[in-house]
Amino acid sequence: MRAFGAFRRVVAVAGAVTLAVSMVACGSDQDKAAGGPDLGLMKAGTLRIGTLTDAPPNVYVKDGKFTGFDNDLITAVAAKLNLKPEFVGTDFSALLSQVNGGQFDLGSSSITITEARKKTVAFSNGYDFGYLGLNTTKNSGITSFDQLQGKRVVVVQGTVQDDYATGKNLNPVRVPNYNAALGQLKAGTADAWVSPAEIGEKMAKEQGGGTVILAAKELSDAPMAFAVAKSNDKLRDAVNKALDEVIADGTWTKLVEQYYPGRAVPANFKPGSGSVKFTAPKA
Repeated sequence: MRAFGAFRRVVAVAGAVTLAVSMVACGSDQDKAAGGPDLGLMKAGTLRIGTLTDAPPNVYVKDGKFTGFDNDLITAVAAKLNLKPEFVGTDFSALLSQVNGGQFDLGSSSITITEARKKTVAFSNGYDFGYLGLNTTKNSGITSFDQLQGKRVVVVQGTVQDDYATGKNLNPVRVPNYNAALGQLKAGTADAWVSPAEIGEKMAKEQGGGTVILAAKELSDAPMAFAVAKSNDKLRDAVNKALDEVIADGTWTKLVEQYYPGRAVPANFKPGSGSVKFTAPKA
C-alpha cells in the first residue's frame, strides 16, 4: 500500500510537470503566432505605431481612423505578421527618439532614410520615394527653389525639408507640424514652405483657401522607410519580409494608385528588398 501511494504521488507530480511544460509550450506557440516576444514587441499580438495626424495623403486621421498611404501599407504588413496595428499620434520632431526609446514599436510617417537618422533608429527597406515641394502663395512671385534666399521660409522641425533649408542657409522658421506650416502661409507670416511635395500639394488644394499653391518640386535622392528601434533586428527583419509580400501580392501597387493617382515611379526605384517582382502603377 505504501509503495502504491508513493507511485500515485510520482504519477501526479509527473502529470503536473507535463501539464506545465505543455502550457508553456502552448503559450510560446501562441505568442509566436501572434508576433509576440520573438519580435520584441511592447505587447504580444499588437504593433504599436507612432505616426502623424495631419499629413494627407501619407499619414492622417479621417473619420476618427488613422489612414493614408504609409499607414494603410503598414496595416497590410502587420496583417502578414498576424499583428493588430495600434496607431498613436505624435509630432514628427519627437517620433524617432520615441521609437528608439520604446514608446512605439515602429514609426510610420514617410520617413526619409538619412545617415543622421540612422544614429537614432534602424530602418526597414524603402517602400516609397518622394519629392521636395515648394509651397507658396499665388501672388508671391516665387516659382523655384533658387528664389528662397532672403525669404521667410517655414519647415516642419526635424524633417528632411528642415535639413534642406538649413543646408541652403535659409535660416528656416521651424514649426511642429504641417498644419502649422500651412497656417503660416495662409496668414502671410511666411513666404514659402519647403514641404514633402505630395503632402504640400494635397493640403494646398484642400485647405489652402485658394491662395496656397505648390510652385515647384524636385525628386529626393533617398527612399522612405519605417523606423524601428536599433536594438530590434527581429522586428525589422520581419517587417522587411512582410513588406516584400505585400509588394508581391499587389497591395503596394494598389495603394500607390489609390493615394497617388497618375504618379510615375522612377525607373531606378524598387520598393522593398528590390528583388521582388511588382507591377508598376499606371502613370
